[in-house]
Amino acid sequence: MVEQSQPHQKSIAREFIETLLLTLLIYAVVRGFLFENYRVVGRSMMPSLQDDQYLAVNKLSYRLHPPERGDIVVFRDPNGDGRKLIKRVIGLEGEVIEILNGQVYVNQQRLQEPYIQEPGNYSYAAITIPPGQVFVLGDNRNNSSDSHDWGTLSRETIVGKAWISYWPPELWTIIRHETYNGVS
Repeated sequence: MVEQSQPHQKSIAREFIETLLLTLLIYAVVRGFLFENYRVVGRSMMPSLQDDQYLAVNKLSYRLHPPERGDIVVFRDPNGDGRKLIKRVIGLEGEVIEILNGQVYVNQQRLQEPYIQEPGNYSYAAITIPPGQVFVLGDNRNNSSDSHDWGTLSRETIVGKAWISYWPPELWTIIRHETYNGVS
């Protein structure tokens, strides 16, 4: 024979607390290791992303493989002020990047970019991207602080890859990865 050592109400309360703690633990692990949510602030990624749009960012992606050209990434501001920024990866380590009158060239091949607001009104002298670095630009080239201002970006500062837009509801989508003809 088995006796119940606690009243039934205490058992229900304990189960509720255990379930709540387990849920919070799972949420913390998933949010801390796999995904994180961010709000786009500003117009630097228009028209691809809008001001006040909310995104889920995949933090695991770059633990498994390096960033690819066309990825939209969230990273820690290289100026060290603690902010997180969001831009598109344009150039990868070992590649030569040059911008002539707003047109981006990767290894001397012009990059076709149908997603940009308009070409930048600037040029950027040819550089070879160092190991462990990428070159990032905002899609709204004339309204973006990015690699054309402060140089290449360390891959170590990248938090993750933009994965899903979930708010506002009319902007819900899986974030599209751009592919490029002629530039691998």
